[in-house]
Amino acid sequence: MGYTTLTFQSDHDIATIALTRPEKRNAISAQMITDLLGAFEQAESSSSRVVILTGSGKAFCAGMDLEELQALTTHSLAKHLEDARRLAKLFYRLYSFPKPVIAAVNGAAIAGGCGLATMADITLAVPEAKFGYTEARIGFVPALVSVFLRRQVGEKQMRDLLLTAKIIDAAEAARLGLVNEICEAEDLMERAREIAAAIVACSPASVHQTKRLLLQGEEKAVRAELEAAIEASAEIRSTDDFREGIAAFLEKRPPHWNRG
Repeated sequence: MGYTTLTFQSDHDIATIALTRPEKRNAISAQMITDLLGAFEQAESSSSRVVILTGSGKAFCAGMDLEELQALTTHSLAKHLEDARRLAKLFYRLYSFPKPVIAAVNGAAIAGGCGLATMADITLAVPEAKFGYTEARIGFVPALVSVFLRRQVGEKQMRDLLLTAKIIDAAEAARLGLVNEICEAEDLMERAREIAAAIVACSPASVHQTKRLLLQGEEKAVRAELEAAIEASAEIRSTDDFREGIAAFLEKRPPHWNRG
């Protein structure tokens, strides 16, 4: 199966998905969403029992491709809903994936990229990695990721991360519980494979049933919250603040928000 924004490799027990848009800091494009959904489908149907997700180049994933988002600023609410629903489908796919997923975060994981990094079952990061839900800086709403973030770090920490849009280092991300382990860049993939091997050594039926059990208690609530988040994500794209935030970022200038 061919992909244009990532590579997929499998050595029987372990599948590795690597984002390959280094010139865009592996930003999430419409094509990448399609490719990731395809790659996870391929991983599920394969003999692989664990998936490792990582990035190529200096970044893990810089979030949504802002040039593509700029093109959406003139679209209808119906189109915005459609686009938000596709991204929500990707996030839920990762969250509910029946096989364990290990994120090997090789660099910055920002906004939607931070969501990809921290929704994995186990997240490893290099010391230089940065994490942040920076959507509010560009007039966007971190609606979809908030559904999952609350379950990881709790209400207070979530409010701090989302309302300040701050960027934190790997050590702080580990303290908050977003990262399981920090390891040097040269050891990152080896450590990911070591953890994957430990999972493979366990009973396949037990691992599968455990993942199902972990999902069952939250599945209905997560799906309901995602529906509300999809609407919020779509609605903000029709605002002046969103258009100004995207334009300011691309033009490398401070945004001029509507204070009214």
